[in-house]
Amino acid sequence: MLPAGVRPYSEAAPLAALFLGISSALPLTMIAATLTTRLAQAGIEKSTVTAFALTFLAYNFKWLWAPIIDVVKLPIIGRVGQRLSWLIVTAALAMVAIIYLGSLDPAKGIGAVAVAAIMVGVAGATFDVVIDAYRIELLEPEQLGVGSGMSQYGWRIGAATAGAVALVVAARTNWSIAYYVCSLFALFAVIVGLIMREPSRRQEPMALKGPIEAAIAYVSPLMEFFKRSGAWIVLLFVLVHKIGDTLANLTFRLLFEDLGFTNDEIAFYDVSLGFFAFLIGIFIGGIVYSRLGMKKAVMLSLVLMAISNLSFAGLAAAGHSNWGMAAAIGFENFASGVGGVAVVAYLSALCNLQFTGTQFALLSAAASILGRFLTGTTAGSLIEGMGYVNFYLLTTVAALPGVVMFWLMIRSGLVDKSLGTAGSVHSDEKADEAGAPS
Repeated sequence: MLPAGVRPYSEAAPLAALFLGISSALPLTMIAATLTTRLAQAGIEKSTVTAFALTFLAYNFKWLWAPIIDVVKLPIIGRVGQRLSWLIVTAALAMVAIIYLGSLDPAKGIGAVAVAAIMVGVAGATFDVVIDAYRIELLEPEQLGVGSGMSQYGWRIGAATAGAVALVVAARTNWSIAYYVCSLFALFAVIVGLIMREPSRRQEPMALKGPIEAAIAYVSPLMEFFKRSGAWIVLLFVLVHKIGDTLANLTFRLLFEDLGFTNDEIAFYDVSLGFFAFLIGIFIGGIVYSRLGMKKAVMLSLVLMAISNLSFAGLAAAGHSNWGMAAAIGFENFASGVGGVAVVAYLSALCNLQFTGTQFALLSAAASILGRFLTGTTAGSLIEGMGYVNFYLLTTVAALPGVVMFWLMIRSGLVDKSLGTAGSVHSDEKADEAGAPS
């Protein structure tokens, strides 16, 4: 018999969230840290390498086509279920795009690599929309915290394992084979879908009978969200709360390369050690979430994520130090683990179950768009102009507005007012309660 505190993690839906997270991490890992290392080793200049962060922007604009996934049923394969059919198709698209990116040589044509990276970004972002919607609709309201934690576990397992496999395989064969092998990680989500089938809280969309109905279906998810009290303030918080963290995270591999860390050292410290620190962070985050509640847990995680950037300023000042790298990576991943439980649970709870894919796509995209845009347009130049130490100090300052905003949202009661139906009982249960005699 499992202890009461551990039992929720052994339930089917949270376990499914774990494996969905593994697949979710794959495309972004292939065009983030892994591609950064590959380009750096190919001798591509820093300004060009950091510009590849713009390929992540597909993740920030995925809400534009997310309504299609929410309402359009695929022909033939759609018979197995809307979420399951989209899960299978988008997994296949992500695998094909990753294999194509792996087949190209950056030294022979950086333009073609850029196009392929954009393809991976678009396919991966679409895959992400389906995975997030599937996860939220599969979890019961009381499982959102545990499910968010398990999803974060899975994401880091996927990112760490795929990243490590890519480095190790590339060192022993070549980068193309490394990308081919890593593409198989997309299959975890497909296997979950085949076992779990359609999510238990899936709500069927209205039938589309013409262009007017289609237009209404497209704008309804966004209209519902922005009609809520304080919706624009909530969206502004989501936009700014991760600027510093995103800006810093997307430049770590450049720092490691310039400090002279080898592939094996990066694999051990950044991937393996970081992975275990993240697991500990999620475990502590789960305790904090259950003991302090969502609001205090989110506030604590925002503070920790801001402070974590200072550790990389320390590493940059110390130079090639294995202890320094271990400390910086360990604290940053611990802070991310604590934040992953609370912040993802909050974003999930903001969704209306009728529009899960679109609304979570909007919120998750908004969470990193500013940091990614700034990384792609200015990070390389800032590093070259002010050095790594001052750059990471700047990212710490950039994280402070999100901390202040959430504190004000707590004081005004806006955090509670902003929650959607994904964080509450089923709509049919609500109807039953409404019709029950008092």
